[in-house]
Amino acid sequence: MSTSVTRRTVLAGGAGAAIGLALPGPAAHAGGHHHPTSVSFTLDAKTLDGGEQVTSVTLDTGRLGPIDPAELTPGTFSVHAKATSPIPIAPGDLIFSEYDLDRTVTAARLDRHGNIVLELSHAEGQPGGGTLGYIVSRGRNVRLDLDYTIRQNTPLVRRHGSPVTITRFVQGRLSNPEVDAFSHHVSGSGLKYRLYSPERSPRHGRLPLILWLHGGGEGASLPDDYYDNETTLRANRGALGFATPEAQRIFSGAYVVAPQSTSYWMEDGPRFAPLIREIVQDLVRRKRVDPDRIYVAGCSNGGYMSLEMTVAYPDLFAASVPICGVVEPLGGDGPPLITDAELAAIRTPTWLVTSRDDDTVPPETNTIHAHDLIPGSLITLYDHVVRDGYQFPGHWSWIYVARNDPSRNGTHIWQWMARRRR
Repeated sequence: MSTSVTRRTVLAGGAGAAIGLALPGPAAHAGGHHHPTSVSFTLDAKTLDGGEQVTSVTLDTGRLGPIDPAELTPGTFSVHAKATSPIPIAPGDLIFSEYDLDRTVTAARLDRHGNIVLELSHAEGQPGGGTLGYIVSRGRNVRLDLDYTIRQNTPLVRRHGSPVTITRFVQGRLSNPEVDAFSHHVSGSGLKYRLYSPERSPRHGRLPLILWLHGGGEGASLPDDYYDNETTLRANRGALGFATPEAQRIFSGAYVVAPQSTSYWMEDGPRFAPLIREIVQDLVRRKRVDPDRIYVAGCSNGGYMSLEMTVAYPDLFAASVPICGVVEPLGGDGPPLITDAELAAIRTPTWLVTSRDDDTVPPETNTIHAHDLIPGSLITLYDHVVRDGYQFPGHWSWIYVARNDPSRNGTHIWQWMARRRR
């Protein structure tokens, strides 16, 4: 389900070309001719617990020859960033978080290829580095159009040859290795999804499949026809967590699939359920997935859909992890999204997670209520959502699952999932 308007789960950005300013400098060649030096650069991003941010910029300077690292300082270059919505924003509407500002360069170094890496100041809750914008009227994240401008302030000192001043900077792609490890796909019914395939060879037998169902803010934004197949991986670490080396070790190699709703799951869960199952069944056929080790997890709107999937298909999943999921309609109007009888009939091993201070999906009438009715279910209740000293909104309890934090009697939630068999 969509989060409150204060939510800043910023998403990863498209790349428009940014041209740096030509600077005066020697860059002279024999005969006194001026030879412009053009360099492309990559935006390096990481998906933090609170959403993706551009954390550094890599300049393709390896071809310029060995640069003296002792002469490279944070002041050698300046970086300006502009982020704007990819779709029009209606008058009176709000979007979080567009920006137009200078990024602070905290360090400048050379990578092993001789390229210059400019480390940028970033942190949870820090504005100006995010790649997503949240449109209030749509209740959706969109990938911001990112336009970065690089300015060189002092010539680059090379170990051999004269100093170099770059006269043109050309923006390239946004690079996030964790996100890029997921391939793009479209199901037969038109549902887009991203897929992580484990490094372990299928020769070793069939492998588990983890189905991640996103929150409301990561679905499509209709009627704008904005359907990016990106925000599901860039808004939070929900799917990415299961593709980390730690998770892959626990599951002994696992596929991770993250479908994207064409709107939001709660809009019509019973209609979406067979579309999601179609993706799962197709992966079982094509990717040597073990049908006895299919797991479903999801947050908020996806927490509801996780429960809905186990209601609709009681024999499909080995385990279910609904996080801050919705059972009762928000605002209390209308019938329950999942009835008490349906909850009581769930037989899939279920571990529910939420935080007591969740003011978006009240725990008592949703997660706690579901736990009281689902036979044998487990529950982890946090007081607040805090990681590395930073307190997130109480609704964001998926952060704990993405870090394998929930535990019971010494067994953490990923290990619990991995031990379940259908």
